[in-house]
Amino acid sequence: MRILLAEDDPSIADGLCAALRHGGHAVDHAARGNLADVALRDHDYDLLVLDLGLPALDGTEVLRRLRHRGTGMPVLVVTAREGLAERIRVLDLGADDYLVKPFALAEFEARVRALLRRANSQGKPELQLGRLRLDLPGHRAWIGQTPLELTAREFGLLEALATRVDRVTSRAQLVAALCNWDQELTDNGLDIAIHRLRRKLQGSGTGVRTIRGLGYLLEETDDSGNSQA
Repeated sequence: MRILLAEDDPSIADGLCAALRHGGHAVDHAARGNLADVALRDHDYDLLVLDLGLPALDGTEVLRRLRHRGTGMPVLVVTAREGLAERIRVLDLGADDYLVKPFALAEFEARVRALLRRANSQGKPELQLGRLRLDLPGHRAWIGQTPLELTAREFGLLEALATRVDRVTSRAQLVAALCNWDQELTDNGLDIAIHRLRRKLQGSGTGVRTIRGLGYLLEETDDSGNSQA
């Protein structure tokens, strides 16, 4: 999953970015509200982690603009503002969850998993296609009852395709899902990741089909690996 963290405290930002990346997510960090607003307009994210006390543009205004654009991505507010009236106001503006600083990192990670599960699995703990089963928040996959061993990049690629199942995912969308702002993924690197993922999906009843000129599609296949479409 690709997450935007809008937080101006460097020590908090470093810790949360490290935790999210350790969990297998691609994370972009914006230390100012205006930069977060631009990032949200220019990039697709699966989750926004938002501090309210941001310089240049307050977090509540970032949230208001996001919802005004009709974007339904989940928003987890992390803030030192603990008053009941403030919580109600922010939740009414469109936040999905509200966590008061200081908080336990384990609770933060659990709330992130819950929001991503709700958004990308329609409330279901797993996604299934053919014999392939995915636990997105837990970053686990199985073919039948056998665990599927994937690298972080391979799981990120599978996750990006699985959450858009029945829709073509472009190369640009895959690169965006797998990279942070400060990282690059070459065309050759993406091709290698797709090749390795296809090989590991053999026998799962699921394959990655190339739609020439458009991108890739995750779909059910027959035992020979051919599409059932």
